[in-house]
Amino acid sequence: MIIFDAHLDLAWNAIDWNRDLRLTCEQIRKVEQEAGMTDKGRCCNTVSLPDLRRGKVVIVIATLLPRILRIGAMPAIQRFAHMEAAFGHAYGQMGYYHAMCQEGYMRWIKNWPQLDEHVTQWKADEESQKLPIGFILSMEGADSILRPDQVEEWFNLGLRIVGPTHYGVSPYGHGTSTEGGFFKPQGPELLREMERVGMILDVTHLSDQCFDEAMDLYHGPMLASHHNNRTLTPNQRQLTDEQTKRLVERGAVIGHALDTWMMIPNWIRGETRTQVPLERICDHIDRVCQIAGNARHAAIGTDLDGGYGREQSPFDLDTIADLQRVPGYLKKRGYTDADIEGIMHGNWLRFFKDAWSKRK
Repeated sequence: MIIFDAHLDLAWNAIDWNRDLRLTCEQIRKVEQEAGMTDKGRCCNTVSLPDLRRGKVVIVIATLLPRILRIGAMPAIQRFAHMEAAFGHAYGQMGYYHAMCQEGYMRWIKNWPQLDEHVTQWKADEESQKLPIGFILSMEGADSILRPDQVEEWFNLGLRIVGPTHYGVSPYGHGTSTEGGFFKPQGPELLREMERVGMILDVTHLSDQCFDEAMDLYHGPMLASHHNNRTLTPNQRQLTDEQTKRLVERGAVIGHALDTWMMIPNWIRGETRTQVPLERICDHIDRVCQIAGNARHAAIGTDLDGGYGREQSPFDLDTIADLQRVPGYLKKRGYTDADIEGIMHGNWLRFFKDAWSKRK
């Protein structure tokens, strides 16, 4: 079964982590081991283009992540000192995707006919060693958008999704781990421009207050690319049941992440040694389905290699190819074949068909 993963920081891994994603995960680990790398996430990565292909993860949402990797800092993912630097960094990451497309490794998806054709090709040959991995471009944290009126420029460059905030306070609003933070003065204007040009809103990493504001200010298509459930894992990073209900009412789809601190309660980065099985993600998927009353709003958004590796992933996951076990877990819980297909890729396809078909 083909899989749609709604959140992978591919360019960030290629550029900031200096990884050749054309290699297998095993080969990348060997390179890092031979270089004597011992930092968090090194020698234990889980994502590469060959492993995406092996796992039939044929379409992803790939990010522009305007953040600096600073090992030893807390957190290790730091903001640029000024937006112009973030702008340049995002352009560099976008250049990486251009290069991978030119060399035939990836395919940039910008509209529904392209997505439909890409998936049709892969469904006709799921074992293909030649078809490119497709991606839809997203920006995680809008630091690289210098002004709200620049949203259209980014859209014309091929960007299709924006999450206005990331961790902490950003130029447009408050994000994960902030309390009592609303959008800054330019935040509402950013949302209005996004709606005007057809840019999809990713609510991931919004503070609770910014989430509420966005639901009132933005009337276009929205998604949650990589979230889990706050009732099961109490932390502001996760969605509450009420937020989930509001997203369902708006037709959103919610991708579920495999960062273990998001999967179980009380996980402390660098300290917790609890072994979390891959199947645990089905608890979070099921929570969304129970709230929605159907399986049309739950999906996958792994965030694997999002600043960590196997040390902070399910213990029984070696690479992203192991996502192929998830359908079996869902089947065991009583999900129908149609529901499973929706969760693994169909719900995202329906979402983008609806979002892009309504675009004039």
